[in-house]
Amino acid sequence: MHGLVRRVFAPSLHTTSIRGDPISTETRINDRIRVPEVRLVGPNGEQVGIVRIEDALRLAQEAELDLVEVAAQARPPVCKLMDYGKFKYESAQKARESRRNQQLTTIKEQKLRPKIDKHDYETKRGHVRRFLEGGNKVKVTIMFRGREQSRPELGFRLLQRLAEDVSDLGVVEATPKQDGRNMTMVIAPNKKPPTRPRPASPDTEPVDAQAAEAHQA
Repeated sequence: MHGLVRRVFAPSLHTTSIRGDPISTETRINDRIRVPEVRLVGPNGEQVGIVRIEDALRLAQEAELDLVEVAAQARPPVCKLMDYGKFKYESAQKARESRRNQQLTTIKEQKLRPKIDKHDYETKRGHVRRFLEGGNKVKVTIMFRGREQSRPELGFRLLQRLAEDVSDLGVVEATPKQDGRNMTMVIAPNKKPPTRPRPASPDTEPVDAQAAEAHQA
């Protein structure tokens, strides 16, 4: 009973065979590590050396830390002393932060007719610019009807015009391509926004003027 009271490790809910090396996707910690000896790394990354598993578990108990297997394929396996609960929590936090920082790019679609009037074109162009400003790719589709299919150059020129009109926000990722009655082109947002000149400080001009007068004097 005294030994059970002193054990600070959470008991394993899974059984592990002492013989052999069963394949497991879970990290083995504490009494789930069933090898005669391990290469031990301290909590601050210091190399302790090769020690018996009993000694490694004892050191973990004394430090109130977990013995965590970090390199199971090594011979002997490499284990480190750490707070495993804290380690898992911080790893999950970093993973969530990484996913949050990733910009999810979606593809918006904008459809035009080859003989579109000026007002409609400006409206569609405004939609494309708004999509690109939002970090989205835009698939532009020219829809041909009837005899328009025999004039693909109309659609091609219209797509070229649109690409030039939004070149400050996006770049052509997929060049115009005829697909049956439609012609498509994909525009991707620029990776870096255009740099704007930094406004001069209100104090800059008077200071420069005084310096110039002093230099002339």
